[in-house]
Amino acid sequence: MSGSGTGRAAALAAIEAGAERLAKSVGGLSDAELRGASGLPGWTRGHVATHVARNADSLWNLLEWARTGVKVPQYPSLEAREEGLRAGAGRGGDELVEDLRVSAERFMAQARALPDAAWDVPVQGLFGPAFPVWFVLHRRWREIEVHHVDLAAGYGPADWPEDYVRAELDVTFQGLVEHGPEARGGLDGARLRATDTGQAIDLGDGTEVTGSAAALLAWITGRSSGSGLATRPDGALPVPPNWPVDPSFS
Repeated sequence: MSGSGTGRAAALAAIEAGAERLAKSVGGLSDAELRGASGLPGWTRGHVATHVARNADSLWNLLEWARTGVKVPQYPSLEAREEGLRAGAGRGGDELVEDLRVSAERFMAQARALPDAAWDVPVQGLFGPAFPVWFVLHRRWREIEVHHVDLAAGYGPADWPEDYVRAELDVTFQGLVEHGPEARGGLDGARLRATDTGQAIDLGDGTEVTGSAAALLAWITGRSSGSGLATRPDGALPVPPNWPVDPSFS
């Protein structure tokens, strides 16, 4: 995605739709299922839902930073983030759904009201380098789509919207190209090809990995072991680095 007005409008529409899909998935689970294991080690489905809601609040903070010019941390601290997650994970389904919807609506209202001049203001998350605030929209979209898969409630990488897959793969490929071998992990030297969208990167002249854009993204993000992918020459898939690998924006 880009920081243009058209790009922002499209991202906001996609974020809103994705957040509602996630809320409906959470609403379809019993309280017992919400306390069951998610796709993330050590997290229940309640943890996943709570994390997405608190993520909306935290990214609201970065929009407020851009709006006012006064630094507002994404989270007060890592400890505060973890405590909020623990405190909310055991709630019932109705409360979790309400939290997801209210926090999502608050984020959307802030984003839609942000002046055009503020969208290039640099902000910084809890970790990593600064980035223009328009990238907050991509980060929110990512949180919704990837953690919907992590909910382990029937929504998988094959359900990701095509525009999300294309945008996320663009961001990931750009980050892999920009960063050095230490950030690429086992993908250093690899050649990656999306057979349906034509997206591709060459990080050297090593193993070529091909498959659909969604299959590539699921594998790179750790949401798949590589189902649907092929290598040339034949052999084991390389091991992707810790994800996300975002562009530097420098």
